[in-house]
Amino acid sequence: MKFVIAPDSFKGGMTAKQAADAIQTGLNKIFPEAIFEKIPMADGGEGTVQSLVDATNGRIIRKQVTGPLDSPVQSEYGILGDQETAVIEMSSASGIQFVNNQTHNPLITTTYGTGELMLDAMKQGIKQIILGIGGSATNDGGAGMAQALGAKLYDQDDHELGFGGGELGKLSHIDISTIDSSVTKTKIIIASDVTNPLVGSDGASAVFGPQKGATPEMVKILDANLQHYADIIKRDLHQDLANRPGAGAAGGLGTGLLAFTNSEMQKGIDIVVEYSHLKQRTENADFVFTGEGGIDFQTKFGKTPYGVAQATKSVAPHAPVIVLAGNVGKGVDSLYDQNAIDAIFPIVPGVTTLDKAIADGPKNLAVLAENVGRLINSIRH
Repeated sequence: MKFVIAPDSFKGGMTAKQAADAIQTGLNKIFPEAIFEKIPMADGGEGTVQSLVDATNGRIIRKQVTGPLDSPVQSEYGILGDQETAVIEMSSASGIQFVNNQTHNPLITTTYGTGELMLDAMKQGIKQIILGIGGSATNDGGAGMAQALGAKLYDQDDHELGFGGGELGKLSHIDISTIDSSVTKTKIIIASDVTNPLVGSDGASAVFGPQKGATPEMVKILDANLQHYADIIKRDLHQDLANRPGAGAAGGLGTGLLAFTNSEMQKGIDIVVEYSHLKQRTENADFVFTGEGGIDFQTKFGKTPYGVAQATKSVAPHAPVIVLAGNVGKGVDSLYDQNAIDAIFPIVPGVTTLDKAIADGPKNLAVLAENVGRLINSIRH
């Protein structure tokens, strides 16, 4: 009997690896002789670095970089087990957790620290970077990231621009001759499910700006500045990105990456499936367990449990896929429509507080896995 255990993290409670360990603990009580293949997963958002490092026996690099408010922050990224691939979450350097209701201001926040992490990884000799770009505090079109990589953004007086989306309206010309030589040699895989363009009513400023502290007036300024930025990129770098799907991700960081680096966009879950070798490790599975903190109708739009289920069915169509979740929300019936997920179970055994549910998460997950294991065992006999 072979069980593949491939959960995402349970946000605030367990990492993906801890969740996988808890599921194995429960199943092992019923199937002590079983083979367990544990594959920590993620979908390109929070937890992607740790999941891929755990899944590939990689390592974590810790570094102090420039935070979104131009002050030092402690950050980290991963180098995977192949020693050729780095994985970075931009939020580790430029995330919204570094600002609060008093300090958030997308006119001044910068992605410079993200660029510093990228450059540090490049100096490690890696060949490609997987870059998750969710959870940003920024709206600078990736200009700060480009500056950290060595690009020069000048105003009409040949002064370099300062940080933040509020500066982009002054942009006169771009010089990439000074960009670090390692940038063009490194492939960047952008992990993002966001399809928003850079500008307009569906753009970075209008849709995501208010979440980062932008007032309606700020949104207008930021959107106009990003349009100007896109116009200069089109003129100087010969790339038309203003309306490209995904260019608005992370306050326009998608645009900066596409303009200044050798990059391409992919769905986060697809990247993790590939680099964790999920399909190869699932081919001869008897049962597959996955899960995350919450599951609902949105799970089928690029979230880990659905991605794991689809990958499983493509190589092991008869292996049941069982989802264990901290919270089962609305519309989960729709997840059964594509015959990928076979069963969904909530791990909370009864009425409780959120804090206690999080604290008891590993225990509850193990108990539920044991009970599902008892059901499987009874059916087999």
